[in-house]
Amino acid sequence: MSLLQFGCKKFKINVGFSESFVKKVCVINTGGTLSMKASENGYRPSAGYLTEQMGAMDELAQAPMPQFEIVEYDPLIDSSNMTPSVWGQIATDILDRYSSFDGFVVLHGTDTMAFSASALAFMLVGVNKPVIFTGAQLPLGQIRNDARENLKTAMVLAANYSIPEVSLLFGDHLFRGCRSTKVSATRFDAFDSPNYPPLASVGTTIEVHDETVLRCNNAPDLGMLPIHPAEIAAFRIFPGMSIDIFKHFLKNPLKGIVLETYGDGNGPSDDAEFTEAIREANQKGMVILGCTQCLHGGTTQESYASGTALTRAGVIPGRDMTIEASLTKMMFLFSQGISVDEIKEKLRQDLVGELTVTSRR
Repeated sequence: MSLLQFGCKKFKINVGFSESFVKKVCVINTGGTLSMKASENGYRPSAGYLTEQMGAMDELAQAPMPQFEIVEYDPLIDSSNMTPSVWGQIATDILDRYSSFDGFVVLHGTDTMAFSASALAFMLVGVNKPVIFTGAQLPLGQIRNDARENLKTAMVLAANYSIPEVSLLFGDHLFRGCRSTKVSATRFDAFDSPNYPPLASVGTTIEVHDETVLRCNNAPDLGMLPIHPAEIAAFRIFPGMSIDIFKHFLKNPLKGIVLETYGDGNGPSDDAEFTEAIREANQKGMVILGCTQCLHGGTTQESYASGTALTRAGVIPGRDMTIEASLTKMMFLFSQGISVDEIKEKLRQDLVGELTVTSRR
């Protein structure tokens, strides 16, 4: 039997499980394309539709599929409307059910899935079970879809493999959550991990790359650290940008900025107003983190004079963090009640596998 928790109501549906199945997975449906229904206005969230579709999937009652429980959010959320409060709800739902399941699958829309997976990686502590985000480009109910395989593979991984961290499954690979980024709006292999190898590869067999999985011998007690909205933003530099707009952008109430720089961490260093604006913001206590605009590689700000100028002005090199990890990490650190100096120091550190301290060149 599987169990759907919807609002304050619980409904049971029979999917033909044998009592011999011992593994249990909690499927948390936050919303997203995977569980949407076609309408005259396009795909839309539909309460109970996931349960209906999964109930019709006979293969879910066969080995190696686990028993499962569905927790469905009310209302279901288009991921473009995702917020830190929902991240907190996902984390709470996992912790409340942690002892009852072998693993967790979080169904999520693709638009902000990498942000949510990154945020949960920072928020959840002491996790020694799989927490796997997945979704789809086409819904379960479509004739052609990627939803069925993503869902089934995520459930198998969550139930049967030792991957004790927050991850993201899409297509043929399982990626570390805080290393993932969306790279395509249309392809079934919509996500990638540009600067860190996959945790697992999926083909005719599932191969877990144990050397890439995050393991801690002295894990802290299970729990959750808070994350709240913060006065932070991202700014992408570009040729011909207005320095007046940039200077205005740096004004209060902004407390932190992820500066999307060129290449290895370079910027228009010949523009004295640009570097001076950064220097003044840094001296006033603003946290400024450099993140490359490139998909692969990272920022060291060491190779070129235009990069070292940013370092001298106060920009912290973000190394090989994704933009999603950079923003959620900064938001997370501002939520911990620590000083600006501590935030700057921790941005340089690898906290949950989100960055490579030694630069990869």
